[in-house]
Amino acid sequence: MSLYTDEMELWHVLNRGVEKRNIFLDVRDRFRFVHGLLLFNTKRPANNTTYILSDNHNDFRSRYDPEERIVDVHGWCLMKNHYHLLLSDKVDGGLTLFLRKLNIGYAKYFNERYDRDGALFQGKTKKVPIRKDAHFLHILNYIHLNPLDFDSANKGWRNVGIKDLRGASTYLAKYRWSSYQDYCGHKNFPSVTNTEYFSGFFKNVKSSTEKYLKDIQLDSSHMLE
Repeated sequence: MSLYTDEMELWHVLNRGVEKRNIFLDVRDRFRFVHGLLLFNTKRPANNTTYILSDNHNDFRSRYDPEERIVDVHGWCLMKNHYHLLLSDKVDGGLTLFLRKLNIGYAKYFNERYDRDGALFQGKTKKVPIRKDAHFLHILNYIHLNPLDFDSANKGWRNVGIKDLRGASTYLAKYRWSSYQDYCGHKNFPSVTNTEYFSGFFKNVKSSTEKYLKDIQLDSSHMLE
């Protein structure tokens, strides 16, 4: 029996810059993408997709109606040259429509801001269904742990494991460009992420993540014995 119901299907979604180029060059770019997660989460046509984000972020929140959502965003993370999303449909075809608007909208913004032409993303967005319990239990941690690639104290963690457990936990808690802070109870972009579904399983996502980090540390130490 599956740990989760069949009422919805979860998808791990990711895409990266063409030729692995960086697609988030500064804070403004990251804000623009995150607000796209709100603005494009509706059936309404995407207007003004090339806007340059102003300092008044409340202006964009005011255009968002949670009742119009076509997908639920259960988790997300922005890296330098790619993004990760954990999504489920709220309406038929919601996932496809949302991703098309999100990718096209951000590409138009990026090309206008940096005076470039052509494709920004390397190709079709990869969508991986989450259908096995092991995948379900792993996926949110996998998405949230990506920023450790930038943590100098745990450089190479994917291959050699976690060297500084406390440092890794602190680094993830301070990394703004993921859903992890909102799962930990620190309001970062609370309108973006539906934390209820996974919080219902893990009860305390922060504790679950720290245990996951410790398990990685123990597994890697055993490999070195």
